[in-house]
Amino acid sequence: MHRETESPERARVCLGLGANLGDRESNLAEAMNRLRPQVEVTQVSRTYETDPVGYAQQPRFLNIACQALTSLSPEDLLKHCKRVERQMGRDAGSGIRYGPRPIDVDILLYEDRIVDLPDLQIPHPLIHERAFVLVPLADVAPEWTHPSMGKTVSELAAHVSTQGVRPLAHGLLSGYARDVQEETPHVTVGLDRVGLSDVSRIIRLTSTGRPEYLSASMDLWVDLARDAKGAHMSRFSTAIEDAMNETLQRTAPNIETMTADIARQLVTTQGAMRGEVRVRAEFPLSRRAPVSGLRSQEIYQLIGIAAASRQRTVQLVGVEAEGMTACPCAQELLRSRAEDRLRDEGFSDVQIQQVFEAVPVATHNQTGRGELLISAAPDVRAEDLVHIVEAAMSSETYEILKRPDECFVVSRAHRNPKFVEDVVRDMLGYVVEMYPELPDDTFVRARQTNFETIHKHHVFAERCALLGELRNSVAGRPESAPVASLNTWLDLHLGELTL
Repeated sequence: MHRETESPERARVCLGLGANLGDRESNLAEAMNRLRPQVEVTQVSRTYETDPVGYAQQPRFLNIACQALTSLSPEDLLKHCKRVERQMGRDAGSGIRYGPRPIDVDILLYEDRIVDLPDLQIPHPLIHERAFVLVPLADVAPEWTHPSMGKTVSELAAHVSTQGVRPLAHGLLSGYARDVQEETPHVTVGLDRVGLSDVSRIIRLTSTGRPEYLSASMDLWVDLARDAKGAHMSRFSTAIEDAMNETLQRTAPNIETMTADIARQLVTTQGAMRGEVRVRAEFPLSRRAPVSGLRSQEIYQLIGIAAASRQRTVQLVGVEAEGMTACPCAQELLRSRAEDRLRDEGFSDVQIQQVFEAVPVATHNQTGRGELLISAAPDVRAEDLVHIVEAAMSSETYEILKRPDECFVVSRAHRNPKFVEDVVRDMLGYVVEMYPELPDDTFVRARQTNFETIHKHHVFAERCALLGELRNSVAGRPESAPVASLNTWLDLHLGELTL
């Protein structure tokens, strides 16, 4: 876990960039790159080609304006901009005022500050006269009010001549001739899932009362209409960032809230009927060994799933945890053989029973991996789900064990042998017992995979059900209509399927 550190408050600024030597467009892009990380560019204007002003015997300029955030003071921001200019080859001693240059970076506005120093004036003193500044600035900050003139950028731009200023058809951000994703495909068939997989992010959650930063992997997708050639892949990443920024504003965001925010963003930005997000993040819990009490950090998987349509959103939370299982079948075979051999040695049935009560019978073991998902509710905590998954196996496992702990864990597992089916049933039984207050339509999925040690294959079992069905089954009452799968339940709750 990491404590959140206070970051300095950042100021909103506007910068003007121009270039008329070399690869002008590349120079503008390179300058914005070099301004980072001290300056975070948040919005960029269209690119304009402009006539030179002040010294006409030079090539035409490309100009842009950008809005940005910075923790630098006005004086330090000026030093940073000048440093970028020098790094990119601008010669301050050329002797030609307003002469040709590979890059020019000017501070146009800094919050509502007025700065009047020998080497720095903010707002830029000629901002109200220069169309090559005001026109791109109006793209990114039209309502920004000039602090001394009391007029907005749009109002100032409306009163200057735009002669000699024209937008480029193919500037840094100007549109391209074709939006291929919007074209009609050769085969007009819709697709169920189009998106990104294995997207890595560090996510910030505070549902435990303090900030926690977790390493997460995300899968995101939307449906694709039959007449759309492709999804806009860059918008998936944008949806993640926008939703994560929204999550930061919440008092106690959790993983299911974050995934729901992303899913809704996908539906909006992609124009989709449905969006879905699945997130897995590693999270630690502090545990103590069962005998020695030795403390260790155990790592588990936190799972968040959300699906959104244009009308509603469905959320689930879950965990994945590892433990061990002891095979009942092999144990029974060994017990039966041991009984025969003990009888051959002259032991009575009573004595044999006493031996088996005192000493657990050997069997082969499996590493078990259990997963438990529940439709999100305020009382469902990841720590409790971990406890359910581990308790359902023959024994939990630990990162660090002393010899007495090892003896205890192995003995407990062999006194508690379980098939993979037993583990899933026990998980579901514990859910019924632990959450009596949850409604009957709460969705539950329990899955267990046992990784075999004496076979070349692995075994698994799974059950999807509504909590009401499980309650009926545990109580011996008839079950209602079963839920076939997670996807079926999601479809039902998004209104895409009826039974």
